[in-house]
Amino acid sequence: MMKEIKGKKLNMSQVFADDGRVIPVTLIKFTKLPDDLTAGTPVTVTGVSRGKGFAGVMKRWGFAGGPATHGQSDRERAPGSIGGTTTPGRVYKGKKMAGRMGGRKTTFRGLLVVEVDPKEKIAKLSGAVPGPQRAEVTLRYEPGAGEEHQKEGEKREEKKDEN
Repeated sequence: MMKEIKGKKLNMSQVFADDGRVIPVTLIKFTKLPDDLTAGTPVTVTGVSRGKGFAGVMKRWGFAGGPATHGQSDRERAPGSIGGTTTPGRVYKGKKMAGRMGGRKTTFRGLLVVEVDPKEKIAKLSGAVPGPQRAEVTLRYEPGAGEEHQKEGEKREEKKDEN
């Protein structure tokens, strides 16, 4: 059964693994840290992405823009044509155009709990988490799944050692 808990994103940091690898982590603070959230537990994090304001089509959708030469003095960042001719005589719904970017509900799956600090009520998650600092995020996880995940990792390492 999936458990859900709300927390506050603090900041990003890094943790050094035993083998010397650097793991980027995001610190999440909880009002009450659950006992069954342990290192190695896979989690799904949902939050609201950072708002980026009004963005053009090149930034928002990755459009290529127009040519920089051949007489095109003002079309470098323009979207180009937005529709057909007399038929259909309109712009289709959902057309990729300039507009507000970010500020939407986003879910990141497959993050792992790297460390848990029960005293400070902080969990360190591998990788980035949506939203700015101090944003509220929701963690969903399966209690006890961390132990299974760690066993799988140990099996993989044993196979590496054999080769």
